Amino acid sequence: MALLLGFLLLLELCWDTSALGPLSSTKGSDGLEFELPATNYETKDSYQAGPISVLFQIVQVFLRVVQPHPFPEDILRKILQKKFDFSTDYDKIIYYEIGIIICAVLGLLFVILMPLVGFCFGLCRCCNKCGGEMHQRQKKNGAFLRKYFTVSLLVICIFISVGIIYGFVANHHLRTRIEKTRKLAESNLKDLRTLLIGTPAQINYVLSQYASTKEKAFSDLDNIKSLLGGGIHDQLRPKVIPVLDDIKAMAEAIKETREALLNVNNTLKELKMSTAQLNTSLSDVKRNLEQSLNDPMCSVPPVATTCNNIRMSLGQLDDNTNLGQLPSLDKQIDNINNVLQTDLSSLVQKGYKSFNDIPEMVQNQTTDIVSDVKRTLNSLGSDIENMSEQIPIQDKLSDFIGYINDTETYIHRNLPTLEEYDSYRWLGGLIVCCLLTLIVVFYYLGLMCGTFGYDRHATPTRRGCVSNTGGIFLMVGVGISFLFCWILMTIVVLTFVIGGNMEKLVCEPYQNRKLFQILDTPYLLNENWKYYLSGMVLNKPDINLTFEQVYSDCKENKGIYSTLKLENTYNISEHLNIQEHARNLSNDFKNMNVNIDNIVLLDAAGRKNLMDFSSSGVDTIDYNVYLAEMGKTPTKVNLLSFADDLDTKANNLPQGSLKQSLKNNAQNLKTIHHGQVMPLEQSMSTINQSIKELQHKSSGLRVKVANILSSLDSAQDFLQTRISSVIVKESSKYGNMIIGYFEHYLQWVKISITEQIAACKPVATALDSAVDVFLCSYIIDPMNLFWFGIGKATIFLLPAIIFAVKLAKYYRRMDSEDVYDDMENGNIGFHRHHSTQTV
Repeated sequence: MALLLGFLLLLELCWDTSALGPLSSTKGSDGLEFELPATNYETKDSYQAGPISVLFQIVQVFLRVVQPHPFPEDILRKILQKKFDFSTDYDKIIYYEIGIIICAVLGLLFVILMPLVGFCFGLCRCCNKCGGEMHQRQKKNGAFLRKYFTVSLLVICIFISVGIIYGFVANHHLRTRIEKTRKLAESNLKDLRTLLIGTPAQINYVLSQYASTKEKAFSDLDNIKSLLGGGIHDQLRPKVIPVLDDIKAMAEAIKETREALLNVNNTLKELKMSTAQLNTSLSDVKRNLEQSLNDPMCSVPPVATTCNNIRMSLGQLDDNTNLGQLPSLDKQIDNINNVLQTDLSSLVQKGYKSFNDIPEMVQNQTTDIVSDVKRTLNSLGSDIENMSEQIPIQDKLSDFIGYINDTETYIHRNLPTLEEYDSYRWLGGLIVCCLLTLIVVFYYLGLMCGTFGYDRHATPTRRGCVSNTGGIFLMVGVGISFLFCWILMTIVVLTFVIGGNMEKLVCEPYQNRKLFQILDTPYLLNENWKYYLSGMVLNKPDINLTFEQVYSDCKENKGIYSTLKLENTYNISEHLNIQEHARNLSNDFKNMNVNIDNIVLLDAAGRKNLMDFSSSGVDTIDYNVYLAEMGKTPTKVNLLSFADDLDTKANNLPQGSLKQSLKNNAQNLKTIHHGQVMPLEQSMSTINQSIKELQHKSSGLRVKVANILSSLDSAQDFLQTRISSVIVKESSKYGNMIIGYFEHYLQWVKISITEQIAACKPVATALDSAVDVFLCSYIIDPMNLFWFGIGKATIFLLPAIIFAVKLAKYYRRMDSEDVYDDMENGNIGFHRHHSTQTV
């Protein structure tokens, strides 16, 4: 009851503590993360009775059979509204309680009749009636009856033993649960205290996270050069940088073209000199050969034929190229030198620098705006810090914590009394179970002694001592049963009526939440309030706030703000005012004025330089003429082949000056080939490759320059006409990023306060501990199991008495018996009779 009262007081507390809440974690953009520290509670969410729960379920099934009617909601509502009139509505109670009433009436009849029956039975036996006569008449089915009575009594004793075990288990379980009550209460109170103490810390933690948000925003504001300026720069880069890269490449191409022209022109001059030298050397060899062929031996056949052949081939010893006809490249080189007088590379670097200075320009022009935004954020921080003072929770928390302390003191003061009374109850239950155990032990001893001591050959008057003792044990059990069974049944009836009704009227409707639904009936607890809980907590009884909804939300560990719908009394959104602060920040960024209109990618001198390069004439050179000459061989004939042929012909001549002269000229040709022709061929090959590269570089030069200038004009026009829209776009993006930090933070604050802070699970757990665990699981379930077991054992005492009395006749030693005079003929003659002794 104390915990239930605590729950209601906590609801009152929540009326003023709309900002309490549990753990939450939210991760925003750019790694901005908020997370509340975890809160751990000791009390478990659910209670498990263990293996004994199977026995509890058996009892609950029995109660459903006895009491099958649904929960009397209408009756309870009338009682709560004080409109119940027993004189007119008693039939409804009787209808609902009919099963329990019948069982209770039967139990009372048992209580009343059993002592009377026992008294009459004793008097009857004293009069040698009702089996009191110590004489046993012989029957043909006597052996069968003895066995039947033995088995029946044994089975009944087993049933009684099971009931006694139920009683012992229930009695012990109830005692151990009562011993754990202190720990259960302390853990729940500790959890409630943790909730209340931790709530202000959670509020302060949530509000303190604004510092992290502001630090992140200030960092980005201080880094506006790279964030905003860099963003503008990145948006312009695809349009500007390729143009500057092309101009830079063209500046390098101008230099490379000059070097290539100089290389080709110088090499060409060297080739002309080498060709002239080669021509002179060949002329000398040709002249020497002509002189040698004037030798007289050339007129003598067959030498004359050889000489004629040599004389006819002398025309091949000539220069094969016409390099002297190739024009010089000095004019083009002069034009390139004039172009290079203007340093195009430095002009391009100025364009790069002008473009790359955009972030610096942005930073310099936004100093005042950044200061204004920081002032706005500091103002927002002051509002958030003041919000903790606007939440009046400290007084309520101190009052409620004081109540928890008082409750804890009350429990500690009265729990020993409860434990003392429980020890008396436990002792009484133990006595009841031991009394039934004593009875059933007498029955077991009687069965054991009677069964093992019975001699079927002995006559009733000559039965052994063990068998007679067994019969006496049975009658002792019968006597104790008559003496105490009515007391046992009285205890069973009382505990049955109390425990059964508590189970059906409290425990079961609490578990299926029927009790909450009844309490939520409009105008039930207060005829002026439609919803009692909303009237009590919010002072607005028309708001649909129900006990069942609050309990369910608390079981799900939701925050008290949303659980109790405290937005109807304290609207956190209005206090945070997210939209107003976001609008102020947005206006600050809209007022940002960044002027970037003096960026010149390439000035007029650079443009003229490009035009001069395109008109330098490099692309008008007839490279095919040069390539054609460079593709020729230096001589008309291969000098090595010519020399080898000349040497072969000389070897066919007779010894003499002619032969020696031809051999010397052949050797001279070989020397010319290795010393002049081969280097000349290598130089011509090299210059041929250089001319091809120069041709490739100069190909389409005018078109390339025109394209670069067109791209340059387009980029420059883009900077002049479109840069303002880029600035607006990036400024808006940058402002939204800064605002997003605070929108994200304020949204997290709102969610934390409205849905998560002061999670009321400990309240639901405390209520469950008071009703479902302590009252129902700790007390009612074991008490019901106790009366179920003891009642079952007590009821089975009735047939046990009957069978024990019947069976005792077959075990006890009789004073007289029936005698058979002629056993074979079936003639029976009773001839002896002694006085009887009754027990």
